[in-house]
Amino acid sequence: MSEITVKPIAFVRNEFQEAKGIIPREAISKIELIDSISIASFDGIDDFSHLEIIFYFHKASKVITGTAHPRNNTNIPKVGIYSHRSRNRPNHIGLTLVKLIKREGNTLTVSGLDALDGTPVLDIKPVVTRFLPQEKIKEPDWVKL
Repeated sequence: MSEITVKPIAFVRNEFQEAKGIIPREAISKIELIDSISIASFDGIDDFSHLEIIFYFHKASKVITGTAHPRNNTNIPKVGIYSHRSRNRPNHIGLTLVKLIKREGNTLTVSGLDALDGTPVLDIKPVVTRFLPQEKIKEPDWVKL
């Protein structure tokens, strides 16, 4: 298999420097486009209330390919890496659905982004309801812990 190369299109700016605990859903972050990406690429984005942010866990320190306790909580049973949202996945790729608060030039202000300051953003997609699940979403009880 050949290598895949991706480059950041933006970077996260917020107060969270270290991966300690869960970043609160109400936390505010800014996503700043890099200079080589035209700010016109954000035209029309403020017509959407929510966005999907695809990013790279740049401070992930290990790779898990088997099982682990979600959120390193030993009160939660071990599950496979693809059954939780750990940063220590094989490709260190994160995905979060955020609320768009505003756009100012090359910067988006969002809430609910669980990424650290300086995190490289790989892509941004608007949330479109017809692409969301139409049936009830099922999840195990430990997710709510």
